[in-house]
Amino acid sequence: MQKKWLLMLTAVLIAATNSASAVDKRTENNGQLVLEDIPTIPPSIIEELNRYQNVRSASFRGWDMDGTGIYVSTRFGEVDQLHKVETAGGARRQLTFFDEPIGSIMTRPEHRQLAFTMDVGGNEYAQIFLFDAQSGSSEMITDGQSRNGAILWNKQGSAMAYQSTRRDGKSNDIWLTTFADGQREERLILQSEDGSWWGPSAFSQSGSQLLVMQYISSTRSKVHLLTLDSGELSLLAGDGEKDSRNFPAGFSYDGGSVYVVSDRGGEFTQLIRKDLSSGNETVITADIPWDISSFTLSEDGRRGAFVANENGISSLYLYEPRSDRYHKVDSLPIGVIGGIKFNPKGDKLALSLNTPKTPTDSFVLELNRRPLSSGDLTRWTFSEVGGLNTEYFVEPKLIHYPTFDQENDKPRKIPAFVYKPRNPKGPVPVIISIHGGPEGQYRPVFSSKYQLWLEKLGVAVIAPNVRGSAGYGKSYLAMDNGYEREGSVKDIGALLDWIATQPDLDAERVAVFGGSYGGYMVLASSVYYSDRLKAAVDIVGISNFVTFLTNTKSYRRDLRRVEYGDERDPQMRAFLEKISPNNHVEKIQVPMFVVQGQNDPRVPVTEAEQIVAALRKNGNQVWYMNALNGGHGYRKKENNDAFTQATALFFAEHLLTDEQREKSTLIND
Repeated sequence: MQKKWLLMLTAVLIAATNSASAVDKRTENNGQLVLEDIPTIPPSIIEELNRYQNVRSASFRGWDMDGTGIYVSTRFGEVDQLHKVETAGGARRQLTFFDEPIGSIMTRPEHRQLAFTMDVGGNEYAQIFLFDAQSGSSEMITDGQSRNGAILWNKQGSAMAYQSTRRDGKSNDIWLTTFADGQREERLILQSEDGSWWGPSAFSQSGSQLLVMQYISSTRSKVHLLTLDSGELSLLAGDGEKDSRNFPAGFSYDGGSVYVVSDRGGEFTQLIRKDLSSGNETVITADIPWDISSFTLSEDGRRGAFVANENGISSLYLYEPRSDRYHKVDSLPIGVIGGIKFNPKGDKLALSLNTPKTPTDSFVLELNRRPLSSGDLTRWTFSEVGGLNTEYFVEPKLIHYPTFDQENDKPRKIPAFVYKPRNPKGPVPVIISIHGGPEGQYRPVFSSKYQLWLEKLGVAVIAPNVRGSAGYGKSYLAMDNGYEREGSVKDIGALLDWIATQPDLDAERVAVFGGSYGGYMVLASSVYYSDRLKAAVDIVGISNFVTFLTNTKSYRRDLRRVEYGDERDPQMRAFLEKISPNNHVEKIQVPMFVVQGQNDPRVPVTEAEQIVAALRKNGNQVWYMNALNGGHGYRKKENNDAFTQATALFFAEHLLTDEQREKSTLIND
């Protein structure tokens, strides 16, 4: 059986090699997925990967009007749709049945309705829909052309604020829609003039005031107070010349104070209460040396909750507004928390929780009468995992490896999460998985993709948080900005050095994998370290910063210029051209798999097309996959399945030895 599989794989790969001079092009998924020079995946491999590709999740999206049931998003077809769960462990009753995935969701207070966003083909030009939970009917309430999001209802459910490019197609303004007597009235309430992103965050209890966020860059944002009747805009946080991150978190129940999350007092974002009359501020979480990532208050204002990102792991805290005291909840599993919200009565807190061994599911924490006391944590959804025994899934180990520069007269340490296969025989190949952003952060979440590679290919996976990653303080976050961009690439070189010191890792067989900015990192690593790499997978990656900034959608161009540099400045333009991978194609001597979505508004398809063309002209082996109905990543299951299968075959060909391919359970089960 093993010889049969090895012969089959060898035949597939020889056929691909022989056709390298002429592009072999075909389509799948009803013509929506274009594949170039990618071998046909053997049916047996598709069958073997099937269980890993049938993992679901169920993210908490809101309470129903009565506070007894919850809304979740999950997938029972090709894309995520809205479902309702009435009781813990109850059935997920599907409410929406669209061909496109549901985006953000916001329940309408005092009504059995909710608003959600949805785009077409991953183009991210989301429209807002009003959905009736009783009748199942929905109505688009935006213009069908602009980009809309950041939905926010007032406490009475009579008005909705949202961000939109409706005015001119590029400016990120704030609009308000009011609902009265069956009629809707829309008006522009805040107009962006500087290229930054403006969005609503919280209404006051009366609905007369609105907390507004102004996002300028990953290291600079501001909080404003907008009075709706007069249009007066007051700056609450983010003044001064030094960059700081400031995020609006909500109003106190009496409206006399606001909560903000800010790092202007140190490296990490802290929860702060600001009195609107005096301007006095109270730093609530001064003794938590990590970023506060989310905050919510109950409707009666008696209690609150917030989440801290502690070295990539989420910690949940209950908060008492009257005393500003808080208490850590110890009953939660180690994982990553999202979507916290109290029910209308304030006696339950719902949340999403993801762990290395369980996909995202919805949980409800029972709360006691005392604001800082909690009861049982109940799991409301049990997402399918394709019949896999996730108890055998590998959990990562957090390590810190030395890099090229110094910190406090010692080598700077870069955090990374390391997954190693069970019962390895000899040094194992390595896949370095690089997150996007660039201000993203890899966190130890459930990944059937990583577990597939570990189990079926017998490789290790390392996910580093190179300089520029969030979660480690604002200095670390800003360390790759502007002319320091390639410092993050050098961190990958330092990781290759570290791998070479590990006796159980094979430094001669290393691949890089990443999407978006992580795709740029894959290409840049291939420029500098081709002699130390065996394979590279670039997903919706930037191949040239100048063409990227020129062609990315206008509504986000100025925001990206703050991060990467302004290509209109001659000196910066020269630097961006210098570090762009497609200007150094001759240095890339590693097989490349390029993955793209035709409708990607962030990193346009031209970024993939130009690097593929340049690599082919240089004689490099390139696999190219483009989803005509996809955008910045594949959200349709059939496209993602094809990508997963092709990636496994690509790594099997280029990362494994003949002996390892023969022993691989992917190839030989």
